[in-house]
Amino acid sequence: MRHFGHVAPAVRDHLFHREPGAFTADSPPRTLAAALGATLYSPATRPALAEDIAKQTARGVTSMVLCLEDSIDDCEVRGAEDNLVTQFARLASDSTEELPLLFIRVREPGQITDLVRRFGATARLLSGFVLPKFTEERGVRFLEALTAAEASAQHRLFAMPVLESPELLHLESRHETLAGIARAVDKYRDRVLALRLGVTDFCSAYGLRRPPDMTAYDVHIVASVIADVVNLLGRADGTGFTVTGPVWEYFRVQERMFKPQLRRSPFLGQAEELRTSLIEHDMDGLLREIELDRANGLLGKTCIHPSHVMPVHALSVVSHEEFSDAEDILRPERGGGGVLRSSYTNKMNEVKPHRAWAERTLLRGEVFGVAREDIGFVELLAAGLEH
Repeated sequence: MRHFGHVAPAVRDHLFHREPGAFTADSPPRTLAAALGATLYSPATRPALAEDIAKQTARGVTSMVLCLEDSIDDCEVRGAEDNLVTQFARLASDSTEELPLLFIRVREPGQITDLVRRFGATARLLSGFVLPKFTEERGVRFLEALTAAEASAQHRLFAMPVLESPELLHLESRHETLAGIARAVDKYRDRVLALRLGVTDFCSAYGLRRPPDMTAYDVHIVASVIADVVNLLGRADGTGFTVTGPVWEYFRVQERMFKPQLRRSPFLGQAEELRTSLIEHDMDGLLREIELDRANGLLGKTCIHPSHVMPVHALSVVSHEEFSDAEDILRPERGGGGVLRSSYTNKMNEVKPHRAWAERTLLRGEVFGVAREDIGFVELLAAGLEH
């Protein structure tokens, strides 16, 4: 699979200086963590789940989570597990379909081993499990179960812990909880693909819900947790993990209090209609949050509606300017450091301090591609939505 793979080759050639690279479920963890992109959640109760997965794949989705936890009622769990077994058999029977990376969000550790046992040979379609309300004490049990399931299935399985517990939010327990999480994921580093942030649960602990014209970073109590998670678990020194952005909850028209956040200038001409549509569906807030995610060290995003997928992917493409800066910084002759003017002559590139940024940027460019010099996110988003 590849990002923008659903877009016609001629259109991709027009959009990209370097096209997104192909990857599979067997690609190296570093590649897969960067390639997650917009991870679309779906309740595991959906009766046509196999068909839904195929439909979303054709629209550019490359990773999905099939949820047995908060998205379904407690009384639906057993039926949802049965449904997953049935749907995986359907997916396996159609060998012509390209599948996204598939993860299951479980409630308890025992579900991991039980589901893998029940899947049998179809467990090969599964990339891993999402582990809710992850703390050291609770999380180690999940990770032990995943290790056992992996050995049983003889198939690589990844974990994506969700950081969302009240202990992580509360000031008096945050440091100890974060330190415990760090110990747990470091011990199982080879199996932890990415860490996900459960911002909805953070808000719930204080009876909050951010409106569609505000981002997670406008809710300071949430922003402080994100900062601390990235501080300890998202470092670029080899000890960190990929941390993904929080869910965007809105997909319907809401009454607006504040002015739209999308400037007109990038949308001049035929794209003005696209701008209007984005604003009407509160996507301008989503676009701003995606940009703030990346500025704060996050990559990828949890999504609960298909309309959120292409905005995430369009804003994940590396711009030609970013690519030029990163390549300049990482040239072998720059190994000794120093400062140089950017190829775009609009900024300073300091080789040693910007090296980690450049390496991350080129990795993102490998999986999401590098846009041509005259291509911006508007053209990428329009192309992704039209095909």
